[in-house]
Amino acid sequence: MHSQRSRTMAGSMMAILIPIYLVFYGTVIAGINACDSIYVRPPAGLSSIRNQILAANLKKSATEPGQMHVSLAGPEYMKVSWMTADKSVPAIVEYGTQSGNLLQKATGVSKSYTFLTYQSGQMHHVKLGPLLDSTTYFYRCGGFGPEYNFTTPPPSGPSVPIKFAVVGDLGQTDWTASTLQHVAAQGYDVLLFAGDLSYADYIQPRWDTFGQMMSPYANYKPWMVTHGNHEEEQIPLLVKSFLAFNTRWEMPYNESGSNSNLYYSFEVAGVHVLMLGSYAEFDSSSAQYKWLQADLAKVDRTKTPWLIAMLHAPWYNSNTAHQGETESTDMMAAMETLLYQHNVDILFAGHVHAYERNLRVYKNQLNDCGIVHITIGDGGNREGLATNWKNPQPTWSVKRESSFGFGRFNVVNATHALWSWHRNQDVDAVMADEVWLTNLAAIPQCTNKAV
Repeated sequence: MHSQRSRTMAGSMMAILIPIYLVFYGTVIAGINACDSIYVRPPAGLSSIRNQILAANLKKSATEPGQMHVSLAGPEYMKVSWMTADKSVPAIVEYGTQSGNLLQKATGVSKSYTFLTYQSGQMHHVKLGPLLDSTTYFYRCGGFGPEYNFTTPPPSGPSVPIKFAVVGDLGQTDWTASTLQHVAAQGYDVLLFAGDLSYADYIQPRWDTFGQMMSPYANYKPWMVTHGNHEEEQIPLLVKSFLAFNTRWEMPYNESGSNSNLYYSFEVAGVHVLMLGSYAEFDSSSAQYKWLQADLAKVDRTKTPWLIAMLHAPWYNSNTAHQGETESTDMMAAMETLLYQHNVDILFAGHVHAYERNLRVYKNQLNDCGIVHITIGDGGNREGLATNWKNPQPTWSVKRESSFGFGRFNVVNATHALWSWHRNQDVDAVMADEVWLTNLAAIPQCTNKAV
């Protein structure tokens, strides 16, 4: 009797929740379409890319690894992540420094998730190490499939050169493919991703095609990502926010003392990187704010002279798109002074589908010890470009353009780095903006005002 009553109650609850969900889902899609109307769309590219990937997936065995990506996982460690359709495949990675001679083995964890009627494959995450710096390792996932390889980043050190690729708002279009090809051709040590990955927007198979599209680029160099609004995918009472993102893209938050995959930090060469969460709580009483305070207090600028931050929703934006959003204005009000006091050199953001570079700024005024804000939300997503700019151009905005592209942040030594932005609308990537930056830790008047 009790179990029958429970089933009856469950049935009644679903009868209530499903219509709520349908209304909610329709509202979400309508909202997305309404937002899209402010963009000038590029030629359609989503279906052609996805169809190629779907056709390739039909030829794969259930045990073959797919959607592979590697990430940094603390000093001297890397994490290999991949998905299999067969849930019996173990979370093991065999690896070594010689091809065909994979004598080392590491084990990890496997996860899956349910999103309404969608059931994901098994996502495996395995941490490898300790590893040698600047070394190519060969690896095989789960005991099945071909051998792959990745290269570890340069060693720690204040004057160690390192090259970052910087992207945002990629999606999975023909423009995305062009961006990724150009990024790979330029070469890099670590890729920084400012959120809005797959543009699945509740349609979970799009996460799978995105993972497959990224795999040839993300399985040999570490990709470090933060989330955007398109990753949230929350359905009240049915699906918790960021479920797919947190399952598929597990970053080293535990290693940095964070309690959430939505914000974390890591160090590589002479750079300390803050990956912040625009869509996580961020006020002064929040877990993220308290974690950020503690993380900044531990930064040693003699070891990591460069301090950069990345989030999704930009704080300084002279495009008409995404003006006045609380994820930008309120987060800036809560955290800008903290980052300024600790001499953060650069803050990368996405969200606005265009490129913009600002001069050093603090509280909307030019400031020689302020942060350089760069918007790089132009990776190639299906919503197209944000083409309308506010006029007159603010004094802090020095370069802005509505084109798809990507950035390169090349740290040369402890004091100087070269930033460049490259359009991808040409056969070859065209460098359209370039500037040398001096580390704030090397400027006496800025060091003196730091906490």
